[in-house]
Order: sequence, then structure tokens, then C-alpha cells
Amino acid sequence: MTEENIVIEDNDYDKRRREALAEIDNAKFGWFHIRTCIVAGVGFFADAYDIFAINLVVIMLGYVYYGKNSLPPDVDLSLKIATPIGTFIGQFGFGILADLVGRKRMYGVELMIIMISTFAICLVANSYVYDPNSKTFVSNAKVISAQGLMLFLRILLGIGIGGDYPLSAIIASEFATTKRRGAMIAAVFAMQGFGILTAAITSTLAVVAFHSSISATNYSSIDYIWRIVTGVGAVPAFIALYYRLTIPESPRYTMDIERNINKATTDISTVMKYGKYQPREEEVIIKVDAPKPSFHDFFVHFGKWKNGRVLLGTAFSWFALDIAFYGIGLNNNIILQSIGFLGDGKDPYETLYKASVGNIIIAMLGTVPGYWITVFLIDIWGRRPIQLMGFAVLTILFIILGVAYSRLMSINWLFILIFTLSQLFSNFGPNVTTFVVPGEVFPTRYRSTGHGLSAASGKLGAIISQVGFFKLKDIGGAPGSNAFLNWLFVIFAIFMFSGLIVTYFCVPETKNLTLEDLSNEDQKGFVKGIKPKLEVNDNNQVNNNDQVNNNDQVNNNDQVNNNDQVNDNDQVNDK
Repeated sequence: MTEENIVIEDNDYDKRRREALAEIDNAKFGWFHIRTCIVAGVGFFADAYDIFAINLVVIMLGYVYYGKNSLPPDVDLSLKIATPIGTFIGQFGFGILADLVGRKRMYGVELMIIMISTFAICLVANSYVYDPNSKTFVSNAKVISAQGLMLFLRILLGIGIGGDYPLSAIIASEFATTKRRGAMIAAVFAMQGFGILTAAITSTLAVVAFHSSISATNYSSIDYIWRIVTGVGAVPAFIALYYRLTIPESPRYTMDIERNINKATTDISTVMKYGKYQPREEEVIIKVDAPKPSFHDFFVHFGKWKNGRVLLGTAFSWFALDIAFYGIGLNNNIILQSIGFLGDGKDPYETLYKASVGNIIIAMLGTVPGYWITVFLIDIWGRRPIQLMGFAVLTILFIILGVAYSRLMSINWLFILIFTLSQLFSNFGPNVTTFVVPGEVFPTRYRSTGHGLSAASGKLGAIISQVGFFKLKDIGGAPGSNAFLNWLFVIFAIFMFSGLIVTYFCVPETKNLTLEDLSNEDQKGFVKGIKPKLEVNDNNQVNNNDQVNNNDQVNNNDQVNNNDQVNDNDQVNDK
């Protein structure tokens, strides 16, 4: 078998690639697209549940371990930044890995991490030793501390959650039709709203269920409640795991990174015809000559201002948004407490019930509607206008909350209304679009990496925001006074305005454009030809480890030599 035996027009593969991509882009929206959204979205439901349940759990932990409605500031801060730290690591790491080894190979791994860490968190406790003097077991937190163990496990949980961001966004993006791509990606992310709402509802139901056993002198039931609230977050992850493990590889990855157009076109036809993936064996795999991912190529690509500007825009706008989104989102109860909504904290049932109900109100009136308004309008209005509008409105709302804070504190309903509007326009605004756009604007070989870098920039903002919030909130007053809270809203407004400016200059509109058009790379001639070597295995398939050398020799246990002799235990002589 020689290279001369293979007569193929190189341009045929370039044309086939463009035709295959067009088949995905112009496909009729069907069950496979809906299934992809559900499978990816359930993961985000679990992600948001686990991230924002800490809002309520820290109050419960305060009663259980410290006998009051809050944790010490350093413990509170460490638990709240643990998950964003892990998320930062997961977004960065999984983003790169999904481009290196494939979307399918990594998809599901992050859910396993989420499930294991969530179940483990439910079981944490201080270690106990037997005291012969009192003849009882006493806590020995110096050996194993519940808070220290929870800190580690929430970082691990964050790594799993972080991995979900680039993987789910890219899988939804690469399987979507051009016309509905924005809605598909946004719908995946919008499941966060239901996750946040469900966490608050679960907390409310658990608190009500244990009402009779909760009192100012008995906190033992609260120890059950926080474990129940936490554990429920693993259920949706468990449900979605099988479907994630069986989802097909993205044809764009197969085509542009594995450079196997034959398999990609077959997968596309199968998925579009049957609405699901049905693997089939091929006789021959021919790898094409197309741009390959590498560190050098990465820096060359993003070293061009037209490409680097886009990465800067997606990364900074997400960073700016998360400064406020997580600064507020993980501290809803501190804000509600500062306006007197939670009471004095002496009655644990009243405090926990009001905290849970307050989060339900904010989620139902602001968070959930904001997500789904974006889903319905993103392919009509566009990503860029929604992001610009959201940043502009948030700038104004945070200035109002900051400047008029002292007056609004005495008018609870008005404060909650404006605060809820800020949640509405966070989600009907940059919180969704900063997730959608990075899944569209980068070439396939760096799409997951680019999304991971952008998302990790956001979580860096979340970490900085949490540290800043706790270090600054009491300036000018006693510890726990939240005397600086009004100026924190002003700081958030400044970051929203910076996000507005960067979006205007650096973030492109992606509506009705194909992923390849958005990659800033010429698609005609993208495939230069075919690789000059074939690789054959026992099933007549070409493998990455098998190669044809200059002597026309094929190796994969079977060997074809220059005398045309085939060996695979049996020999066939071509005479």
C-alpha cells in the first residue's frame, strides 16, 4: 500500500467539512437539541444549587457550632470563597483538557466530582474522643475539624462545578443550529435559576418540617437540616450522569481537532437522522491536514489584536460582572439582615424561615425571570445589546442602592424591590451573555480553552469580591455593623460601568453567524489536504498509533512489507 495508491482530491475534504458544518448549522431544531439542553442544563441546576445553598447553610452552621445566627467572619469567608476557588481551578483545567482530549471524555467526570464531594459534605463532623473523667465523648476538633474538612470538600466541589462551565457551553454550542444557538446555550445556563430557587424552597420545607423541635435552647435539629439541604443538591447530578457519559463527541471536535472528517460526517448524519448517537465502525480513517492546537499556535492566534481583543472582552466582562454578582449573591442574607428583614436572630426558626423565604422572593421575582427572558430574546435582540443594556441598568441600580441606602433601609419593600431588579437585570443581562458569547467566538481548537479562561476570570472576580466584601463591609462601624455596605454598592456600580465600556469596544455580536465565521479564520482552504500516512488496525480502522512509513510499511501487530506479505498469525502471499 503506497501513498500513490490513494487518489484523492484535497479540496474534496475541505468542501466536505464545510458541507458537514452547514448541515449542523442549518438543521431543523429537534429532539436531539432538546435532549442536549436538558442533559447539560441539569448539571447547571445542581451547580447553582450547591453554590448558593451556602447562603442559607452558613446561618445553620452558625447555630450548630457557635450558638448564634452567623459564623465568625474568617470562617464565613473561607466557606464562601472555597467553592469559587475550586471553580476557578475547574474552569481553567477542564477548559484546556476538553480541547486536548475531547469534550466527551471529560463530560461526566465533573458530575462525579460534584456527587462525591456533596455526599461527603453531608457527613462532615468534628472528631470525638472518649473522656474517662466525664465518661462521655467530647469533641476533638484539633484532629479533624468539620469546618476544615468542609473547606476542602467545597474546593473539590468547586472543581467539579468549574468543569461544567466550559464543557456544557461548548457541547451546546457545537451541536446547536445557528438560528437557535444563543437560546440553546442560554437555556442550559438558565437552569441555574431553578437551582437557586430550589435550594431556597428545600431549605424552607426542611425548616418547617423541623419547626416543633427548633428552639432558642435546642439546635440539634438544625444539624439535620443543613445536611438535608446540602445533600439534595447531589440528586440532579446523579440523574444526569448516565446521559452525559453517553452523549456523542462533538463533530466539530472530531473534524477540527482529531482531523477526522470521515467520522465527523458520519456522526452528523446519524445524529440528525435518528436524533441520537449510534456508533458505527468505519473501514478507513483518513486524517486531514488542518491547523493543530499548540502553545505556539495559541499565542500566534490570540497575539493578533482582532482575536486577543475578543478574549480580553469576554474575560474582563465576566470578571466585572462576577464582582457584583457573587459579592451580592453569596451574601444575600447579610444584606437582608442589615435592613432588619431577618429579625434579631434570637429565634432560630424565625431567622432560618425568613432567610429562606427572602431568597425565594428574590429568586422568583428577579433571578428566574431574568434568565428566561434572556433565553427568549437572545436570538432576536442579540447578545451584545442585552449585555450592554444589563451593565447600564445595573450601574444605575447600584448607584441608587449606594447613594440612597440610609433612606431605603427604613423602607424594606422598596429596598427589596430595587435589589430584586438588580437580580433581574443581572440575568436579563451580562450573567447569561458572558456565559454564551465565549462559547461562540473562538475557533474549535481553542473554544473550550477560551471559555474556560473567560469563566475563570469571572471566578477570580468572585474570589476578590468575597474577600473585599468581608474586609470592607464594617469600615466606619463596629464588627457586624455593615456600615460600609452602601459604598460597596457604589464600588459594584463602578465595575458594572467598566464592564459596559469593555463590552462596547471588545465584545462582538454573534447572532446569526456560524461558529466558523466567528473564529476569525478563513474557512475556504482550512483543510490543506490529507495526512500522508494511513494507519490500519485489525478491524481495518486507522489508529493514531499506527503509521505508514516511507517504505510503505503498516504496523499494528499486522505488517505489510515490500513483498506484499500480510502477517496476522496467518499469511497471505500475493503472487
